[in-house]
Amino acid sequence: MIRSMTGYAEAETATPWGVLSWDLRSVNHRFLEVGLRLPEELRQLDGPARERITGRLARGKVDASLRLRRDRGAGGLLQVDEALVAALGQAMRRLGEHMPANLQRVSLTEVLAWPGLLVEPEVDPAALQAAALATLEQALDGLVAARAREGERLAALLVERLDGIEREAARVRALLPEIRSALRARLESRLADLRMPLDPGRLEQEVVLNLQKLDVDEELDRLAGHVQEARRTLALEEAVGRRLDFLMQEFNREANTLGSKSVDARSTQAAVELKVLIEQMREQVQNIE
Repeated sequence: MIRSMTGYAEAETATPWGVLSWDLRSVNHRFLEVGLRLPEELRQLDGPARERITGRLARGKVDASLRLRRDRGAGGLLQVDEALVAALGQAMRRLGEHMPANLQRVSLTEVLAWPGLLVEPEVDPAALQAAALATLEQALDGLVAARAREGERLAALLVERLDGIEREAARVRALLPEIRSALRARLESRLADLRMPLDPGRLEQEVVLNLQKLDVDEELDRLAGHVQEARRTLALEEAVGRRLDFLMQEFNREANTLGSKSVDARSTQAAVELKVLIEQMREQVQNIE
């Protein structure tokens, strides 16, 4: 199973001190590069957060952002300064003894707006950090799943191209007897045009020498081996992007050799088609972890 390096995920958790939310984005990169943005009160999470990300991902450029939204009442808790409420009540009763009744009405909204009446819960740093890391694990679960889904799509595209490479290689292999016969006939015709006596053994030697220079059986065999290795690699559970990238170089080498040895328009066309398929694969492999 392969995974893409491209993905997005988010997760949030409500705490007594605010809502924690992680935003993770990843794109393809040669190595694993992690960029972290943390609120000031959670700066000490830099090391632990990086450890968790690097423990789950092997490659890619990852941008991870943590926000702490301090909504009053977050986590279902709303703390009131009871002593201040009592003092305000006493003050209002005393004032009421000296003021007309129509001036004594005070709304609850006005009372709540009194400075210091609503008190933010005292922050527990250890609990807040633990909640932030737990939320990060949730976001990482989502990111890994998103990269796996994209990886399935990439794997299907690569398998299609591998099937195409096998078809083109089989087509060239089927043409080889005809190409060799045509080459032998062409060489014999050219030698006959010289109108010079030629030893039959020497003629056969020249034909064999030229056929050897244009022989592509070895390249076709290596192509088949590369296809088999690519299919095996796609089934591995580990990160395989680098291995596939190396295989693309080997594929290209064989396709280039096939093209350089070609003496037939049909095999030349097959070599071009192979290069197109290999380039399409290479582009997709750049996104694989």
